[in-house]
Amino acid sequence: MAETQWSGEWITLDAQGALNVPPNPNIAFIEGDGTGPDIWAATGPVLDAAVLKAYGGKKKIHWFELFAGERAMKQTGEPLPAKTIDLIRKCVVAIKGPLTTPVGTGMRSLNVTLRRVLDLYACIRPVRYIPGIPSPVLHPERVDMVVYRENTEDVYAGIEWESGSEEAERVSRLLFENFDITLPEKSGIGIKPMSPAGTKRLVRRAIAYALKQRLPSVTLVHKGNIMKYTEGAFRKWGYELAREEFSDRTVTEAEVLAGRQDLEGKVVIKDRIADSMFQQALLRPEDYSVLATPNLNGDYLSDALAAQVGGLGMAPGANVGDKAAVFEATHGTAPKYAGLDKINPGSLILSGAMMLDHLGWVEAAQLIHQALERTIGAGIVTYDLARQMSGATEVGCSRFGRALIEHMD
Repeated sequence: MAETQWSGEWITLDAQGALNVPPNPNIAFIEGDGTGPDIWAATGPVLDAAVLKAYGGKKKIHWFELFAGERAMKQTGEPLPAKTIDLIRKCVVAIKGPLTTPVGTGMRSLNVTLRRVLDLYACIRPVRYIPGIPSPVLHPERVDMVVYRENTEDVYAGIEWESGSEEAERVSRLLFENFDITLPEKSGIGIKPMSPAGTKRLVRRAIAYALKQRLPSVTLVHKGNIMKYTEGAFRKWGYELAREEFSDRTVTEAEVLAGRQDLEGKVVIKDRIADSMFQQALLRPEDYSVLATPNLNGDYLSDALAAQVGGLGMAPGANVGDKAAVFEATHGTAPKYAGLDKINPGSLILSGAMMLDHLGWVEAAQLIHQALERTIGAGIVTYDLARQMSGATEVGCSRFGRALIEHMD
């Protein structure tokens, strides 16, 4: 399916940052490590079939393979070659499987590095229940949220020093000598940066999405009762952004509770402390539609929400910035299943549907969602779901992909 050269046309960005998508765009893919080749082999044909069926041959993706992770190490000696980064920038949109960070390269995480160097500041994770999927909660159908997680700041910025290192000792002395702060001996030390600009661009994107999709609310999730100048500031800056840029289209929860009634066409901006939000996600998920979160909170919450609707095997995700977007499987490489044609490709397939939506090819994305519902409704599932379902037909990774294409009516 992959081509040896860029035989399509390039996606471009206009002055406002909107995509100009030709009918035959060049789009990069990275198979990934472990089970990555298995799930990509199932995913690619599903995406192509959806585009063909939706547009009757008038649109077509021209795929081009890029390398990262273990395959890149074998070919170039680098886990994330500069050429891969440059070509993702060139094609604007890419999709990838899970990646392993090779031991000893000094790179904390290939995924985190990709987000940082491409400035993919919004990790977007829609969480919605597909009927028929086993769930540990009584009413998974009440979960229908999109998590907008800030991707470049917070503890994931990676500013830390090891216990006992010279750097950690220097920072410890600096804190004592300049701020009268005494740390326990041999503390490992990390810094948690959060900025107005980083927060506001994330919240801007979350509110714009809620308005476009006519969703009722955006909730700022934070731990500002304890970390007042980072997470508390995230809350403050989020409300500021809504007031500065969306005052005619948003209203605060406080204003609603005070009796303001002009909610027609408006998004309610509210906030919840992170631990309370975890409880609300279980008890009252129907009260929340879009969550805007700092990096670590969003990591926890998106996985916890995914567990309510069937797990990471069916959880899509995207990392989006102003100049590029990378759609990805949200689970790990699962190396013990590599090459067995066994793993559930649902996460990457749903991420591919997100990618089609991002391109504006909504009809093709809808075909994939419909096919997933029909296939799972017919009890045709991979092992992870079959073992939890009575009377299911267990199929392999590639067969599941073919079943989706067969159900694409």
